[in-house]
Amino acid sequence: MSTRIAFLKGHGTENDFVIVPDPENVIDLPQAAVAALCDRRAGIGGDGLLHVVRSAAHPEARHMAAEAEWFMDYRNGDGSIAEMCGNGVRVFARYLQRAGHVAEGDLAVATRGGVKTVHIAKTASQGGSAAGDVTVGMGKALLPEGDVTVSVGERSWPARNVNMGNPHAVAFVDDLAHAGDLYAPPPFSPASAYPDGVNVEFVVDRGPRHVALRVHERGAGETRSCGTGACAVAVAAARRDGADPAVTGAPTTYTVDVPGGTLVITERPDGEIEMTGPAVIVAEGEIDVEWLETLGR
Repeated sequence: MSTRIAFLKGHGTENDFVIVPDPENVIDLPQAAVAALCDRRAGIGGDGLLHVVRSAAHPEARHMAAEAEWFMDYRNGDGSIAEMCGNGVRVFARYLQRAGHVAEGDLAVATRGGVKTVHIAKTASQGGSAAGDVTVGMGKALLPEGDVTVSVGERSWPARNVNMGNPHAVAFVDDLAHAGDLYAPPPFSPASAYPDGVNVEFVVDRGPRHVALRVHERGAGETRSCGTGACAVAVAAARRDGADPAVTGAPTTYTVDVPGGTLVITERPDGEIEMTGPAVIVAEGEIDVEWLETLGR
């Protein structure tokens, strides 16, 4: 292992990440080490970790190398591996831009949920320093059949099962406070609906095609934002409202407020979903290698 491990810290609508650049995939990041890095008291702190690797250098991504040079090896805050993270992809792209690997415009990013298309907009204002928003092609939503129920305390709600490359249960509630503290995963049934756990979104209406959510992300607890969750919520809200772009032939756009900001989600008639929002790099530094190596023992 190198004696110097660089890291950066970034966030997308306050869904925050430790970023570890490792183009040739030489840094060992066992689950305990990732969890320690994401610890907000004893580590750097983050909802998850973005391990930045060239696709050709990672055994899980080599088959995508011809489509996407870079692979987002994403880990949850507890160190577990996840298929996708929508806010993470935007921050991942922002890092690639900052490092000079890509420029404004279009690029492809490999993830365990497949290759995602990304567009980095020009700076927000001419001559200004603010970076433009990042749009991610999130793929198509799958809507598995079957009834799902989620619970908090003595309250229960029917939930829409939506898969965005990772699983979601979307429950529409009267008040976001009904979601409780969201420290622990909200119980759901049937257990067979989500054998590997689930992200649970609680949603209220704010206006026409405008909703707000709180989310428990599996492996992280309540987070300030969840990109795939915002997409799942927009699709669930559209179907609840009788809107299906595949039927109408017109795109459907929802504004989704998350605790950390606002995301704009558009579902196109071909089923493809695009998510647009900010992505910010806030700091960079070096990890103490001796400390990190002790965690992997």
